[in-house]
Amino acid sequence: MNICILGAGAWGTAMALHLERCGHSVTLVPRRMEQALALASSRENTDYLPGYSLPGSIQIGYEPAPVLMEAEVVFLACPTKGLRALCQQLAGSLEDAWQLKLFVVLCKGLDSATLQTPAETVRTFFPDIASAALSGPTRAAEVAAGQPTAIALAVEESFEEANDYQRAFSSSALRVYLSHDLRGTELGGTLKNIYAIAAGICDGLALGDNAKAALLTRSLSEMVTIGELLGGQRATFHGLSGFGDLVATCTGSWSRNRSFGEQIGRGSRPADLMENRKTVVEGYWATQCVKELCQTRGLEAPILGQVHSVLYQETDPQAALEALMGRDLKAE
Repeated sequence: MNICILGAGAWGTAMALHLERCGHSVTLVPRRMEQALALASSRENTDYLPGYSLPGSIQIGYEPAPVLMEAEVVFLACPTKGLRALCQQLAGSLEDAWQLKLFVVLCKGLDSATLQTPAETVRTFFPDIASAALSGPTRAAEVAAGQPTAIALAVEESFEEANDYQRAFSSSALRVYLSHDLRGTELGGTLKNIYAIAAGICDGLALGDNAKAALLTRSLSEMVTIGELLGGQRATFHGLSGFGDLVATCTGSWSRNRSFGEQIGRGSRPADLMENRKTVVEGYWATQCVKELCQTRGLEAPILGQVHSVLYQETDPQAALEALMGRDLKAE
């Protein structure tokens, strides 16, 4: 299968390594020409995934258009904030992409202007090509190393070839589960980043294991409530793209969103951290988007509300904790 991966961050690079091991013909297309030249020369993504050599069978593309002419599947591995611009760029390049059957989004979050999920954004531009989301607890370095991983491939129920792609993307190291709740899967990947920031703040404040366990438990409950309200299925949020991704992102020392929250808990200003970052913190932007959606629907989400207050109103993290702990008592 000819596969094109647009975006050569850690996750796009790890997916290229995985799919190459599955026996597919893979072309990795970085967003920046200088990165493409560096990858072609060194065969290592020293910026985002150092320590993993790219085999010669993985081709490096310098621009999307020529690669799309032969691609059967396109993985979109750019940050969510850049997805709409990427789709606009691709819109004029698909006339000769007659083999293209599927877009797979790897990014997590919501479009800040439209509040669409990534797959919904892609469908807006390419309604005649199927869209899917690959989401779950997947640390890029572990996938690159071939360590055991499980992930969900979410597609619309009407997509008849779903099982074929499930098999094509699976290996002895990466087990792909099929889901027909595309919206719920994407919402899980969006929401867990918000609660990972909260978990990081908990770590930064050194609140202890009891507090962390309580936070994760109540975060899952809030995720389910929000996710169902926004159109996802309850069971999805207890699966890999919900609970699984929540656990990994809230506990992993590698998690960008958790680490971001930890720095805030230790006294850093969110605005300063965002200004000086090289890598993406999707949870920062997701917090604003989901807060808007909850307000529109009249839903109270206490943890989300306090994370938003810390990030956008510079509320002291300790004060946010006290606000949560001081809420009226209720049944679980």
